[in-house]
Parts: sequence; C-alpha cells; structure tokens
Amino acid sequence: MIVTTYDLLAAHPFLAGLSRPQLSVLSAWGNRSVFHAGTAVFAEGGRATRFWLIRTGHVSLVTRLPGRGDVVVDTLGPGAVLGWSWLFEPYRWHFGAVAVEETLTVEMDGAGVRRLCAEDPELGYELTRRFMAVVVDRLQATRMRLLDVPATPSGAC
Repeated sequence: MIVTTYDLLAAHPFLAGLSRPQLSVLSAWGNRSVFHAGTAVFAEGGRATRFWLIRTGHVSLVTRLPGRGDVVVDTLGPGAVLGWSWLFEPYRWHFGAVAVEETLTVEMDGAGVRRLCAEDPELGYELTRRFMAVVVDRLQATRMRLLDVPATPSGAC
C-alpha cells in the first residue's frame, strides 16, 4: 500500500478534524523528510520558512542563555508539530531545534500554507487557532524550564 502525503496529514493528531478538501489542499505543500540524530533542524534567529509534523522520533527545542549556553526548553515527539515562527512576521525562529534521534516528519512549506490560509479564511482560522495553542504550550514549557535553570552565582563573569 502506498502512503501519500494526504494520508500522513490525515493521520496526524495536529490536523485531526480538518475536512478532506482542507487536507487535500494542504497535502500539496507537504513532503516527507527525515532528520538523523544530532542534526540541527533550524537555528534560533534563522529565517523560518516551514514547519514539520513529527511522525516518529524526537526533536529538542533549545534556546541560548548568556553564560549558560544552549538550554533544552522542550522535547517534542510523535504527534507534535515543530515550528510556528513561519506563520508570524518577522518569520524568524524563536528557538533552535535538534533531532535527538532519527525523526520522520512531514515538512510543510510555510509560504504555501500562508497563501492557503489567506485564500480560505476557515482553514486560516483553524490553523491559526491550533498554532496559537502550540505557542502557548511552548511559552509555558519555556517558563517552567527556565525556572529550573540555576541562577548565575553573584560575582561570576
């Protein structure tokens, strides 16, 4: 049996409940992709042009803290969506991302999906609502993770 991009999108929890026509138009902007363990998916501050629906594997979100280096903010696994910065100007990554292990995804073209959202306000609203939930979750995860980071000792350079 051949599994199409449409089938992969229809099976992904992030897109659950979208209509067949919505999934069909989205599938035109998606491709399978794989990241091997240790691969940098994107760098904090880089240009955000796409997002990924994780099928298998894990990706860590990292942020750089002065005097601390990279800190893992969250680790995303199967069923998660990776990347939301492609949707909001200035289209720059707010975190970095590194594959923890081999990770299979569906990679989605951000500009193409933004055009779909502009052409179909119902789809645009639904995707924006879902991505805003991701933003809120990531903000909370970052907040909790940063509360766990020990403070720099006074007098440290």
